[in-house]
Amino acid sequence: MLSSRTILLSLLSIACITTVLYYTLFPEGHHILLGKHSPAESVNSMAAASEDAFSKAERFTPEVLLSAPRRGPAIPNPAGELAVYTVSTYSFEAHKKTTEIRTLNIGNGQSQLLSNEEKIKSPGWVSNNEILWLKTDGNGTTLVIGDAGKVGNTYVAGTVSAPVSDIKLKIVDDHRVAVALVAKAKPNGDLFSPDEQVEPRSSAKLYDHVFVRHWDEYVTPNRDAIWHGVLQREQVTSKFSLGELTNVLKNSKLESPIPTFGELDNFDISVAAICFVAKDPDLNPAVNTKSNFYIVRIEGFPDSLTYSAPVKVQVKGIDGASTSPSFSSDGGRAVFLQMRENGYESDKNRLFVVNVKDPDNTTELLKTDDGNGLWDRSPASVTFSSDQQTLLLTAEENGVGKLFRLSLLANEDVSTLPEPLTHKGQVNEFKSLGQATSQLLLSCSNLIDNSFYAILDHEAPNPKIDVVSSLSHNGSYFSLSQDQVSEIWFEGAENHKVHAWVIKPSTFDSEKQYPLAYLIHGGPQGSWTEAWSTRWNPAVFAEQGYVVVSPDPTGSTGYGQKFTDDIKEQWGGRPYQDLVKGFQFIEDHLEFVDMSRAVALGASYGGYMMNWMQGQPLGKKFKALVCHDGSLVLPAQLSSDEQYFPNHDLGSRPPTIEPHAWDKWSPHHYISNWTTPMLVIHNELDYRLPISEGLAMFNILQERGVHSRFLSFPNENHWVLGEENSLVWHTVVLNFINSFVSLPPYKDEKALGVIVQN
Repeated sequence: MLSSRTILLSLLSIACITTVLYYTLFPEGHHILLGKHSPAESVNSMAAASEDAFSKAERFTPEVLLSAPRRGPAIPNPAGELAVYTVSTYSFEAHKKTTEIRTLNIGNGQSQLLSNEEKIKSPGWVSNNEILWLKTDGNGTTLVIGDAGKVGNTYVAGTVSAPVSDIKLKIVDDHRVAVALVAKAKPNGDLFSPDEQVEPRSSAKLYDHVFVRHWDEYVTPNRDAIWHGVLQREQVTSKFSLGELTNVLKNSKLESPIPTFGELDNFDISVAAICFVAKDPDLNPAVNTKSNFYIVRIEGFPDSLTYSAPVKVQVKGIDGASTSPSFSSDGGRAVFLQMRENGYESDKNRLFVVNVKDPDNTTELLKTDDGNGLWDRSPASVTFSSDQQTLLLTAEENGVGKLFRLSLLANEDVSTLPEPLTHKGQVNEFKSLGQATSQLLLSCSNLIDNSFYAILDHEAPNPKIDVVSSLSHNGSYFSLSQDQVSEIWFEGAENHKVHAWVIKPSTFDSEKQYPLAYLIHGGPQGSWTEAWSTRWNPAVFAEQGYVVVSPDPTGSTGYGQKFTDDIKEQWGGRPYQDLVKGFQFIEDHLEFVDMSRAVALGASYGGYMMNWMQGQPLGKKFKALVCHDGSLVLPAQLSSDEQYFPNHDLGSRPPTIEPHAWDKWSPHHYISNWTTPMLVIHNELDYRLPISEGLAMFNILQERGVHSRFLSFPNENHWVLGEENSLVWHTVVLNFINSFVSLPPYKDEKALGVIVQN
């Protein structure tokens, strides 16, 4: 359990941590940037606050995981000297979450608290030393500006009479900042404020078309929109003031960001334009993934703004989902990602560069005549370098979330492959440290460190990473180390190679044997990357005494598009064979694993696989299974929200649905084989996999007399996000699996207020 007192570290202990960080995280010569100040000063420069009070845990437990500070991406100021970021911390003693906005001195790693008011978020720079952030108050939002060097010196730059979910800023000069924020709009395009909504006498919801509901809420007529305006500095007060906001999507039938997970990566702003992605309004979003790249031109900046109607950029033969629109620094070009196939949310992202003044002049990079492309990776984000000569991309590769660079030739006829700049961990976000430098500020994590910020020069021949700030001191505050993490490759179905991460207990002894926790990821087009997670964190299971193996079977991302595509109409086929062979590999090669004490756990597609394995021979080799939000009857996916997903993966769609395509791999056919003890978890707000699936599993297990439990959260969706709920989730899961492998229970469930409903 984390204590609330500030830890006073000696220089010797810091030196030890630094040495560990040097040799474990960056064994290829990467170095740590300590700056002029001592590490003790860097860590403990502020009075008690959540990040400063983060102290070393004797053991990594669910409480430590869930109460540890969670940092957002670091955003540098124009000079590249300071960065701003958010930190949220949950206290199980106070049963409350607190949020801080902090600045980081990039040169010496010192952190300073700027604000810890309630309901603050989304900080960004409006000058070298002024930061804007959002503060919600009831149904409205206040734009607050604070001085990075004078804590508490703030003023209000403007208000919006509605909830604002996020904001993007573009500094034009010392006196003007372009603003684009996200807020709901009514069907007529006006700002939607919940407090103006008249509550109807009836709770009826009437629909003439799908979508009816999406993810965890019923769809309403109100849509996300991008609202544009200007912050202008007043001459007398030298303070910024927000001008009129305009909905640039009004009368277009477009929605951006794209729900449910579209954020700032769905739009960008320059002085003369806004670019964004949005679902095609002529297609039903329940059965289509097609979204397009659009440009809105802005004239009369800053005093008499006028906006063009959105201009759609359509590339022939490219009909899938699009994301990551971004302008070059001069605003003359834009770049975006788009998939080729409509209806397939995990198709490969292709890379496009647009001439903003002539959108018909759009180039696909790395293109080949056969349509497959030169690069067999699917980038997740893309942006221009500060000098506009290089594209910087993030993409998964062999279980690692890497940063890549791609040089742009004069004619943009790029034929060389992107070059990886990082080789370990997960790059979650990156920002330029200024127009005159090729240095980037990276926001990263890995399997033992929940957040570290680092500097990298993307033009260097052999780029090295300089870590500016590691929140957990490379995992040492969690009592975790890089020595616990390794990886294996084994031969899967049809002789292809399958990758898996292996995480051992921190107390690992090679002379002993440990039970196996076999973790199966969701998606199914997903991956176990070398990244931190607060939902399925392998180290939590390892610290209970398990050796954790997290394989990436057929369908996983980051191993080439064919490997991802090969799960189509093969849900219980090739991936299951991969898992069977992986289990055998562990038994043959990992002598420290006691295969007679093995458990398996999975969520979403991983939950489906628990149900599939339950009826197959592999299921008999486990002492217990945990199924979180899994599918039992595949034809029941007709009740899911995004119908394009089963239509693609299972091979056909209504009204021409072929029974064998949806039924062949359905676990319910094998319930007569179910004998392995099972914990079933399913939530009320999971509209992707309705709760009837989980209830059916539990009913079957109980009817068959199989040891089983059912856990449900009425206020959670496909995930369990609330900290108190997540602690219960971890406790019930760990108690269940531990009881079958001779490990002690984690915690008394009654101490958390959990009542067994018998």
